[in-house]
Amino acid sequence: MSIDKDVSTGKEAQEPLEPRVGPVPEGDPEFRPYHHPAAGWGAAKSVTRFLVEERALVDGPRAIMRMNHENGGFDCPGCAWPDDTKGLHLDICENGIKHVTWEMTPKRVGREFFAAHSVTELYGWSDYDLENQGRLTEPMVYDAESDHYVPISWKEAFALVGSTLRGLDSPDRAAYYTSGRLGNEATFLYQLMARELGTNNLPDCSNMCHEASGRALQASLGTGKGTVDLKDWESADALFILGVNAASNAPRMLTALAEADRRGAQIVHVNPLVEAAATRTIVPHDFTDMALFKTTKTSTLNLQPRIGGDMALLRGMAKAVLEKSASDPKALDRTFIDRHTTGFEEYRELCEATPWEELEHQSGLSRAEILKAAQVYEEADRSIVSWCLGLTQHEHGVDTVREIVNLLLLRGNLGREGAGPSPVRGHSNVQGNRTCGIDHRPTEEFLDRLAETCGIDPPREHGLDTVGTIQAMREGEVKVFVGMGGNFALAAPDTPATYAALRSCDLTVQVSTKLNRSHVVHGRAALILPCLGRTEKDHQRGGVQSTSVEDSMSMVHLSLGMKRPASPHLLSEPAIVAGMARAALPDSETPWDWYIEDYDRIRDTMAEALDGFEDFNRRVRLPLGFRIKQPARELVFLTPSGRAEFSAAPLPDVVPEPGTLALGTMRSHDQWNTTIYSDNDRYRGIKNLRTLIFMNRADMRERGIADMGPVDITSTAKDGSRRFLNGYTAIPYDIPRGCAAGYMPEMNVLCALGDYSTQSDQPIMKHVKITVVPGA
Repeated sequence: MSIDKDVSTGKEAQEPLEPRVGPVPEGDPEFRPYHHPAAGWGAAKSVTRFLVEERALVDGPRAIMRMNHENGGFDCPGCAWPDDTKGLHLDICENGIKHVTWEMTPKRVGREFFAAHSVTELYGWSDYDLENQGRLTEPMVYDAESDHYVPISWKEAFALVGSTLRGLDSPDRAAYYTSGRLGNEATFLYQLMARELGTNNLPDCSNMCHEASGRALQASLGTGKGTVDLKDWESADALFILGVNAASNAPRMLTALAEADRRGAQIVHVNPLVEAAATRTIVPHDFTDMALFKTTKTSTLNLQPRIGGDMALLRGMAKAVLEKSASDPKALDRTFIDRHTTGFEEYRELCEATPWEELEHQSGLSRAEILKAAQVYEEADRSIVSWCLGLTQHEHGVDTVREIVNLLLLRGNLGREGAGPSPVRGHSNVQGNRTCGIDHRPTEEFLDRLAETCGIDPPREHGLDTVGTIQAMREGEVKVFVGMGGNFALAAPDTPATYAALRSCDLTVQVSTKLNRSHVVHGRAALILPCLGRTEKDHQRGGVQSTSVEDSMSMVHLSLGMKRPASPHLLSEPAIVAGMARAALPDSETPWDWYIEDYDRIRDTMAEALDGFEDFNRRVRLPLGFRIKQPARELVFLTPSGRAEFSAAPLPDVVPEPGTLALGTMRSHDQWNTTIYSDNDRYRGIKNLRTLIFMNRADMRERGIADMGPVDITSTAKDGSRRFLNGYTAIPYDIPRGCAAGYMPEMNVLCALGDYSTQSDQPIMKHVKITVVPGA
């Protein structure tokens, strides 16, 4: 149950009870702390059960043998972790197999299904049940009179999109959202269409995830990406993993962590929760270890800061390094600092002026714990710092990532093997989307080159990001929403506000493989346009086509589907973009149809328009593809000063007010983004439960909350408005006092639309101010 309160009137408007997200539980809720290794036989058992349930005992293993393979394999549509540099033939993980199997299901959703179920009925279904119906088979249009989706031809669907877009009084009345799974070629055409139409309204999932990372790295180093690759991970002396549950979010990282431990590297995990990936693992493709049940450690030190306390920890480590330099000149790399950086003295003074007591208070860690982490850093010749959303979805996310760079610069951990910053992107090709033009704040240089290559006059004013798009839809400023993949209604913050925004549109268009919440929360007119999946063959006039993707570490490689499409009526994502563009831009000189005949033609244009994609078609066909050049890795800094820039941001106050808790939302293990596979979270010991909140036992006792007892949760936004979730279950967990955690998307309702970072414009999903009381 969610309630928004208008603080100006004091009136409360109660929303109806929302449908559940996960499946109906198979039994009573259970909580048994997990003490087993990550991956290993637990993952194998889970995958086998999933393959049986999805009736994929033949296609599933076939796909496993082709996934993430060079020379004709397809890229996993799950996480963006790089493919193994050694050409590993089982470079897979539990969640990747589930993701692929979920896509390859034999279940189908056609016109008969939509004729039997109204949209009002489908809205009441769980999100699990919606997706579990199977693959969409043909384009559908919403019929308001009958409240059903009904079939529509592709030609008519494109005509509806085109006429609606042409009828807008401004191109900025439309927004074009991108989820991370869109391939590079479709991405390039999509942004080209939007800009030829005259708008930079290109919100994407990065606006909710790693926007802070890109802005911070751009400001510090002149590049919006990390500088390391997988070979660096294989040679680092110390790995610092911050704010990421790798066992669920980037499971193939476990291989790198296990190998690091075996060669004697130090591995420090920093997270309010000690996750399974921060303990030990059995790597599934290591058959000997599997047979012998042999585990490998994945950490040498675990630190549990308070939510938001990472910046204080990082500054404390820097302070320790600087203090040591007074007696040990080798503690700092003064040659590197003098030659390649600016702002060092100001940063040194800031660290010296910050009391240890304040660093302890804000981080939630003791001075001894901070010094222990600093010692690991000081003794390592080559260090990598890696992070994910645990650092970015905060008000001060940009400052925190810049603090990572500060720490790395002190010891010259940049521009050499085994060292540097390494953000962990959570979704396949989300980084490629940004590289290939999905950016609501494009640079003048990018637009100039696009204009010259493609012969268009792109708009120069910045467009809307995700939060801005939702606000504009609610206010009637944006009237058309096009979603290229993903499940926008469920992924965005402030669920009631997002639903109201989508329902305010004249037209919503969802390009999808499966039915989801965004199809039943729609505009006055709505289209479902079904596309090919990553696993399926893409037949065009020029033959079977491949697409390219970019991983977390800037490697670009080809992906080639292996399976017959789920329906003969599916179109590829590039073909769908081209179809919309032809209808919306009848006088366009862009050769849309010619591009779709052979994707090499798209790549040839991209090679001219995009920096780093020169000789694209040849290089992408090399074994494992190619790496986009990273100037900062070569110590070329495209910053105003021409150097790497230290930042000197004030330390934020992240300590919760008395009586309140800081809530961080996260995914369960049996979940990928908004797709829920079950109500279980194996690595956290949860079974048959999603409506829960993890709390420190002392915080529970202080509030009179029993183990597994019911609780009511209230969030308070920056503007004073409140949001509620009632009837949740409190789970006692090893988490710092003053902190709590729970699952998205259920808890997205607690994050107000206006609660976004002033640094990155990201929703503050990892630092929601809440109170928790015993429930009825």
